[in-house]
Amino acid sequence: MITKAILPAAGLGTRFLPATKASPKEMLPIVDKPMIQYSVEEAANCGIKEFIIITGKGKRTIEGHFDSAKELESFLEEKGKDNLLNEINKLKNLSFAFIRQGEPLGLGHAILCAKPFIKDESFAVLLSDDIIDPDDSLLEDMIKVHQYYKAPIIALQEVPREEVSKYGIIKGVKEKNGIFKIENLVEKPEVKKAPSTLAVIGRYILTPEIFNVLEEIPRGRGGEYQLTDALNSLIHHCPVYGFLFKGNRYDAGDKFGFIKANINFALKRKDFLGLKEYITSLLINDENRQK
Repeated sequence: MITKAILPAAGLGTRFLPATKASPKEMLPIVDKPMIQYSVEEAANCGIKEFIIITGKGKRTIEGHFDSAKELESFLEEKGKDNLLNEINKLKNLSFAFIRQGEPLGLGHAILCAKPFIKDESFAVLLSDDIIDPDDSLLEDMIKVHQYYKAPIIALQEVPREEVSKYGIIKGVKEKNGIFKIENLVEKPEVKKAPSTLAVIGRYILTPEIFNVLEEIPRGRGGEYQLTDALNSLIHHCPVYGFLFKGNRYDAGDKFGFIKANINFALKRKDFLGLKEYITSLLINDENRQK
């Protein structure tokens, strides 16, 4: 059973400057909820209760968001705003630990920082700027696959050939429908050299053996300790599998993906019933202007 999750959140968020100059990217809202909370809720829905969030300079608001807010709770209770009170209290049964990553040394190093909290058990890693539609069950499905194979599981998604240079890409052998035994991973390959169009996305189920590998690998691309390099090394010691996700994912670390996530999540909500009509009116007006 997976009971712990690591959420790396120490990046500088430069793609969202100037919005992220003083506010963490992970706290940018998808409608009215910070993107990191979607990942926490996704994991909590799978029975995960303990969260290790890797932070960096200027990330104190993340800690504050997951802390209690007695004054606000009292105010909402006095005003009879029970829906809002329940909303801010829905994560109270979860445990959070915050670890400061002193230097931005990559995803591999961020995960290694959590080693004292994990000990000898498998755990999940969620990258909060990869937003998974709550109607899909990616992490839950990955946990089931892990329970079957007792091995690391990496989430994959098919991407257009022209976009492979944005991702880690796998070379693998299809085990059965949606499951691949990974032979190699290439970080952001050239389009012509990519071994496939199966891209690694921000969900992992890892075993504790990964820590030993992370402690031994040298710095890789960009002078950072790359998780991709560690997984490539781990493949020589134990099998690593990929799980092909066919649901809805939004790359909210990209401005366009962030906007798409906001629109699609808002369209699902009853309090935004007029949004579809508003978007339609904008398109009609734009077409009329171009005539």
